[in-house]
Amino acid sequence: MSAMQAATHPAGPLPGARIGRSYGAESGSRPADSSLASGLGWFSIGLGLTEVAAPRALSRFLGLDDHRHLIRAMGVREIASGLGILSALPRPAGWLWTRVAGDALDIGLLLAALGYTSKPGRVLTALAAVGGVTAVDALTGDRLTRRSDSDAAAATGASSIDLIESVGVMPGPSEAYAFWRRLENLPLFMEHLESVTQTDGERSHWVARGPAGKRVEWDAEITRDQPGEEISWSSVEGSQVVTAGSVRFVREPAGRGTLVELRMRYSPPLGVVGALAAKVLGEDPESQIKEGLRRFKQMLETGEIPTTEGQPSGRKRERLAALRRHEEQRRLEQGVGL
Repeated sequence: MSAMQAATHPAGPLPGARIGRSYGAESGSRPADSSLASGLGWFSIGLGLTEVAAPRALSRFLGLDDHRHLIRAMGVREIASGLGILSALPRPAGWLWTRVAGDALDIGLLLAALGYTSKPGRVLTALAAVGGVTAVDALTGDRLTRRSDSDAAAATGASSIDLIESVGVMPGPSEAYAFWRRLENLPLFMEHLESVTQTDGERSHWVARGPAGKRVEWDAEITRDQPGEEISWSSVEGSQVVTAGSVRFVREPAGRGTLVELRMRYSPPLGVVGALAAKVLGEDPESQIKEGLRRFKQMLETGEIPTTEGQPSGRKRERLAALRRHEEQRRLEQGVGL
């Protein structure tokens, strides 16, 4: 069993709905990298302010004609990069790569300036300084990028949130499993999902509405599939959304329906701040999962979902009826009593 499966595979059924959350210190964080990134951010702001405040003096220092507009524009870019790095701490890798791109542009301009400067020695000195800063920017950006990828692949860290919800349904485990396993059914009761498309036997493409209506997409892979018992999945590496989960179908004593237990782990795109903002907007996964399981129960037991906007569409009722007919036919073929 993989580490992701171990994180989401329950040792046994848990009683009803409650949430477990983990907000701790960052897993595998490297304070030195973040401190260096912070220093580069402040350096960028300082350099940018100098270029904005004294563009003519810098032109004269490099032995160039008056290029104050170009130098001032370069200063504004430096300030923007520095502010971006500081605002994105402790994960400013993207802004550091923006600085690297700006450094490359500066190197190109200084190389061009060698052809008409009256002070080539100073331009060469500036080239060496920019080259050194570029190397530091690239090294720090690479280390922070690899650290971010490693954290995302493990789906753990300071902003990782664990959710557990359960609901009792009247149909047996096989029918509940069959409805859930047909992944295109999930948007019927998980309202935040726009679509789930099976791309092959194990992989699927998910489209959902995030906070403030923002559309997010990711690919997921089924990591464990036990018909009538359990389905586990996790987002594939490099996905926009980092998540993993499992759903178990446990027959209640004396055959009185099924306990459906859903476990999920996800990492909010903006960490703890993003999770709290989503909760304020009523769009956090806890609320979505709780409501989704309630709707799942209603669909399985009645074929409809009571709403304040009238009855559900005929398409939903037809899909549920077709699924039930398919399940009944399967049981008949296997000689299993209904």
